[in-house]
Amino acid sequence: MRVSDDRYTRDRQKFDLALRLIRHEARTYTIRQWTGLSDDRIRKLYRSYVLEQRTLVVLRHRGKSPRQAAFFFRNPQVTFHAAQLASLFLLSGLVGPAVRGLESRYRLGSLESGTLLCQVYESYLELHAPVSISFEHAWFLLLALARRDEVGVARCEDCGGLRLRDLLARHKQTCGNCHLGSPPALTH
Repeated sequence: MRVSDDRYTRDRQKFDLALRLIRHEARTYTIRQWTGLSDDRIRKLYRSYVLEQRTLVVLRHRGKSPRQAAFFFRNPQVTFHAAQLASLFLLSGLVGPAVRGLESRYRLGSLESGTLLCQVYESYLELHAPVSISFEHAWFLLLALARRDEVGVARCEDCGGLRLRDLLARHKQTCGNCHLGSPPALTH
């Protein structure tokens, strides 16, 4: 029996994705949803491959994953970072534009989608240091964009760039880049 046999390829891909998610500090629940591995198996992977290596400090977060869209609009920097992540999701095909006939490649529990999500998040990490958005928040942004009920994307009215849109807000919004670059308001 060889580990490289085709019948073991899928299991190997699950373990590889789980380790990648662990390194991004994803919660056990999130890893279980993407890989189908049991909580016990995920904890054993963490202990065997991450905890014992001690070359990289990886935190294990507890509790529920983030689920508030207001996080992405709390300040201009986070809004800008979220818009960049959203554009990376669009470019990778994880989220399809709101056009008929174009379907997104995002499927929860799909190893291919999980790997693509990790690649997109790693691209985001290369663009920013320090980062404003954790992996768990990035995954929630992907979910929110796919659902199209709280968060969407639109063109900025000022510069024409891509901006994150709060679908529940009533006030005019600009993109994070225009908001960051705008001069401070004068007060008397």
